Amino acid sequence: MPLESEQTGTVRGVLFDRDETIAYTDPEVYREAAIWAAEQFGLEPGQVGAALRAQWASADGWWTLRTEDDEQAFWKRYGEELADRFGVPSERIGPMLEQWPYQRYMKPVAGAREVLSQLKARGLKIGVLSNTMPSIAVTLETVGLHDLVDVAIATCTLGVHKPQPQAFVLAAALMELEPGELLFVDDKQENVDAARGVGMAALLIDLKGQHQGAIHDLRAVLEHL
Repeated sequence: MPLESEQTGTVRGVLFDRDETIAYTDPEVYREAAIWAAEQFGLEPGQVGAALRAQWASADGWWTLRTEDDEQAFWKRYGEELADRFGVPSERIGPMLEQWPYQRYMKPVAGAREVLSQLKARGLKIGVLSNTMPSIAVTLETVGLHDLVDVAIATCTLGVHKPQPQAFVLAAALMELEPGELLFVDDKQENVDAARGVGMAALLIDLKGQHQGAIHDLRAVLEHL
């Protein structure tokens, strides 16, 4: 599948989305957390799992965060609301959030370290642009990729989010490259389209293999450079 961009030129960097691109949320960890919490709070694992999913689905306001202090306040509110769902005092949730922090649920996708290592060996800059919280560096460290990433950008710290064009323009500037010098890889078509709109080459990735126009393995990125 040929790369598409509004500009032509030599690719000098690759900008990745995080979730479902170079990392994913492991449902097995949710099950482990549910069992742990059920034992701690005298609840059924299924009840805990449902509460965890419902709480995350209802959590809002992350896109307004700008700093890690903001994020700590977010998690404090999150814990208080989760305690209500469990029917336990809020002070009992602290140990759970320490034992099962946000980043613990994440794993690298197959081939992620191999791909980033090969790109670095080719002299390319590596960036990550994710609609996520300020602690993006912590999540990349957890999945074992932080040392291969030159620039990690959480869009909430920019005040604009994908697929807003400005998010891509700012990301390119932070990587000290022009948009036309970047290949962008994301699992959402609207983000791929937006990246192309500002001049980046872009690839859609679908790790579940359901989209015929996408790459289905991260290692396929190497074939397009």
